[in-house]
Amino acid sequence: MNELTFCELRGKEIVNVADGKRLGRINDMALTCNGRVLGIMAPGDKSGVKSFSGKDSVFIPWQNIIKIGDDVILVNLMVSSFPTKA
Repeated sequence: MNELTFCELRGKEIVNVADGKRLGRINDMALTCNGRVLGIMAPGDKSGVKSFSGKDSVFIPWQNIIKIGDDVILVNLMVSSFPTKA
């Protein structure tokens, strides 16, 4: 699977392999002006994970995506390594 549309991606469940939690389905993507993907955003469990946009979404950097399967996107988010809101 080399190419995917946003519609195909947003239908997949995101699972954090670090703690086994389901983060939901993709609700947005962050891109550069040149079209490079910076990461994806999911509603997720926000306890300890900082939001990219300051809204209710969890930002998942592209380099933290381990595998995009047929039904699931596996990510590795070590919650303790992210800054928390004060």
